[in-house]
Amino acid sequence: MSMIPSFFGNRRSNSLDPFSLEIWDPFKNFPSLPQESSAFVNTRVDWKETPEAHVFKADLPGLKKEEVKVEIEDDRVLQISGERNVEKEDRNDTWHRVERSSGKFMRRFRLPENAQMDQVKASMENGVLTVTVPKVEAKKPDIKAIQISG
Repeated sequence: MSMIPSFFGNRRSNSLDPFSLEIWDPFKNFPSLPQESSAFVNTRVDWKETPEAHVFKADLPGLKKEEVKVEIEDDRVLQISGERNVEKEDRNDTWHRVERSSGKFMRRFRLPENAQMDQVKASMENGVLTVTVPKVEAKKPDIKAIQISG
């Protein structure tokens, strides 16, 4: 199965697809959490893993950081949500086309066991939200030399 989303409107609803609307959990086979409906479904989020952290980047053009909420739930679920308000209409305006979406959005991701839940950081610059979840350092095994007898 391809991990690349279709760009032709064929939205998949598959727990193995990181771009689906369900919670993506590549580490366990839990049923997905309920997903609220969203009028701003096209919120795109990239998730990459580096040696030090899990990094999420969400394109949120036109939103201020005050309009976005980043939360971590007890069961290791990262939730990114917010709302884009409809532009105020003026009685003298004539609209020819309205293509920009508005409304609430929410994306949820189940984090792996190695995520440091208490060290999550988020920043927003030029309409891109970056959430960094540091990883727990892998414990190196203690090696004890054993004396070989005769």
